[in-house]
Amino acid sequence: MGISGSLVGVAIAISSLWDGVSDPLIGHLSDNTKNKFFGKRLGFMFFGIFAIAFINICIWSMPASLSEIGKFFWLLIGMLAIETANTCYGTPFSALAIDIAPDYNEQSKVQGFKTVFNIIGMILPSVLMYFFMSSISLSIQQQYSQKGYITIACINSALLIFFGLITIFSTLRFTHKQKIYSLDLPKEKFNFSKLLAGYFSVLKKKDFRVVILGYSFATIASAFLTSVGMHLFTYCYHFSSTQISMVLIALFGGAIASQPLWVYASKRMDKKRALIISLSTIVFGIFLTIITFLFREFIDTDTMFLIAVPCLILCGIGAGAMYSLPFSMYADCVTLEIFKTGQNSAGAYTGYFTFTYNLANSIALLIIGFLLDLIKFDSTMPVQAMSVQNGLGLIVFFGVSIFLSLAIMVFSKFSIKRSDVLKVQMVLDRDGRQAKPLQENLAKPAVKPQEKSA
Repeated sequence: MGISGSLVGVAIAISSLWDGVSDPLIGHLSDNTKNKFFGKRLGFMFFGIFAIAFINICIWSMPASLSEIGKFFWLLIGMLAIETANTCYGTPFSALAIDIAPDYNEQSKVQGFKTVFNIIGMILPSVLMYFFMSSISLSIQQQYSQKGYITIACINSALLIFFGLITIFSTLRFTHKQKIYSLDLPKEKFNFSKLLAGYFSVLKKKDFRVVILGYSFATIASAFLTSVGMHLFTYCYHFSSTQISMVLIALFGGAIASQPLWVYASKRMDKKRALIISLSTIVFGIFLTIITFLFREFIDTDTMFLIAVPCLILCGIGAGAMYSLPFSMYADCVTLEIFKTGQNSAGAYTGYFTFTYNLANSIALLIIGFLLDLIKFDSTMPVQAMSVQNGLGLIVFFGVSIFLSLAIMVFSKFSIKRSDVLKVQMVLDRDGRQAKPLQENLAKPAVKPQEKSA
């Protein structure tokens, strides 16, 4: 669009900050919404999909005649608007998963399915660019390039509405018979200071804090792997664009294919143990990749590609659990908290979670940018100096390993077990869907399996 990189960075930074602030805000509003048709969440989601679709096209339809500062404000306002609309959809959507599936094993299945389609959604725009903009390069006129992007924006917006409506109307039946158990408390008036205090209150609770911080560390590690990893394969391994696409397919394909494995593993063992195994798998895959990096000068590119792909598949298998199990563990924390208090604040809790890992991702990208400048990386140079190549390797391997190790250490402190959640569900099944405060619930003797069956 002819906007300088620094101005684009400022616009994205401001919108990312607002995205983090708006998550708990929209989550709180959805918690206190009552609608006979849409329930708590689906009304926000319905508005969100149409708002995102419209704003998305507007952003890419920026008039070329505007001055650079005019384009900057067009982009900034558009990014702020689309982040708000995306929050209207995304945060209630995540809370909805907790509402309809508080069961220990069901939550793992729900998060597994979400992960599969989330990764497909991440890959899909790149596939569309291949079909609709395959001939576009830097030498093509800007006007034609913009036309191609507008075409993709229209297609993406149409797909967004189509799949969004499927999500909304296929879950509509759950809004009138949600499995979540909470007291029918009066609406809370919005109070920003109270919402902010609620965030720090959540961080004081051990298991909430463990999942939030552990996933934030894992998110930073993921940013090192995906962001700098592409530079590594381009400038150090000298892979072609086709080979890099295959590397991405191997990484994300492993994450998708491993979902049934981690759902099964979370049934056979506690989720914490399954997650630690998965993160250790990524560390092992990175260790194998380090070996290939050290011997890259002695192996031809095609052979190196054949060696690197299995390593990335292994990393993808481990990452599969990272994309799903922390959300499932967080849902267990929320379910137990609702049981204790009798108040369904799943939207606000989800917003706090999203805010923290989005902030962590922003910090990771800031650190990565600083490190790339430190090693004197220059993206305009087709061949990087050997010192730069070694620097890229160090950034990826130490960045991923250090932050994954921190994530493993934090997640090892998670204390909620399967038996804790199952005990709560037994009490809820006994008393019906209307929850009572914890002390009153636990005052009654637990129902024996044969009595419940009878």
